[in-house]
Amino acid sequence: MITRYGYSTVAVITIISFLLITIGILLNNNVLKFVLIILAILSMLFTLNFFRDPERKVPDEEDIIISPADGKVLFVREINDDRFLKGKAKQVAIFMSPLNVHVNRIPVSGKVEYLKYHPGEFIAAFEDKASEKNERNEIGIESKYGKVLFVQIAGFIARRIVSELKIGDEVKIGERFGMIKFGSRVDVIVPPDWAEKVKKDDIVYAGETILFKTK
Repeated sequence: MITRYGYSTVAVITIISFLLITIGILLNNNVLKFVLIILAILSMLFTLNFFRDPERKVPDEEDIIISPADGKVLFVREINDDRFLKGKAKQVAIFMSPLNVHVNRIPVSGKVEYLKYHPGEFIAAFEDKASEKNERNEIGIESKYGKVLFVQIAGFIARRIVSELKIGDEVKIGERFGMIKFGSRVDVIVPPDWAEKVKKDDIVYAGETILFKTK
């Protein structure tokens, strides 16, 4: 299954790949013909793989925060958040490589109470300062367990953050809401007394992996 967020990109790459293959077939130079055809095939395979959107099964538990992204946990730490939680908090940072599924999902059911987009730089998403300097989209949800902030952060390659959310939206855990194209990071910030269920270097999956338990 291909995500709807990638339809336009897939269409463009398909057209370009078709043109490259056509040109390659018409060429008399066998080496150049081979190069163009292989380039077209690899481009299509990479694009289809990047925009894949597998189904996920949300854990049947009440007091959990699930991962909004596929990827690798960069760190789990305590911070002070002055954006939405307004005080001490815990943060999990998830790095999404270009090979990961990039569709983002809602980490907890509730109401969108905070949204803020920041234009910025495009330094490597695994760098600590990326959370403060890179282009990013901050989303705050008021849940029955408390406030949860999660942040879509563009990376070195990524150049577009996609999000369908707006203030006042009622959202459900595990729902798709957007993506970040071509390598990125997602941070999740929760109250300090919630118990983390992941650690540095863990591999997590959007809609399935439990990041925190609220009790």
